[in-house]
Amino acid sequence: MHRAINHEIKTHYCLLFPHRAYKTIEDEDLRFPLVYGEGKKARVMATIGVTRGLGDHDLKVHDSNIYIKPFLSCCPEVTVYNLNQYEHSADDVLVMGTDGLWDVLSNKEVNESVSTFLANCDPDDLNRYTMAAQDLVMRARGVLKDRGWRITNERLGSGDDISCYIIPLMYGNRQP
Repeated sequence: MHRAINHEIKTHYCLLFPHRAYKTIEDEDLRFPLVYGEGKKARVMATIGVTRGLGDHDLKVHDSNIYIKPFLSCCPEVTVYNLNQYEHSADDVLVMGTDGLWDVLSNKEVNESVSTFLANCDPDDLNRYTMAAQDLVMRARGVLKDRGWRITNERLGSGDDISCYIIPLMYGNRQP
């Protein structure tokens, strides 16, 4: 998953877990551009998508003997959220989504969408989490128009696959 937001209505805070590999660029790295392009078209050394190259130890830059592996890290960034630290209501959720969601919707847009959706649902309806996730997927995809998929403000919708999970946190600190 690319990013997660912990939506908590009372205190409004976010936990972000980016799933992108980065390297601190040194001056000597700048001789040959490390990353070409932006967004979905970004490529490490004009060869492969950043996260696609994590396991390919023998991958070389096209038409060269430069190995790509030293420019990638397979060490994830991990943050632990203690569910027992807070009391969670039915509207406190963790939103996990792939880059198809996060490339087109901001944290704020997702937070507002989920807050509004859950506020308009019966708190006892467990299907509301699935429906809120489906709503986010539809927002990220957008509407098909003559110029392609569009979301709000005529921005491009996601052309990538979109997966989204909305996980209620209120069950995390209940004892069996």
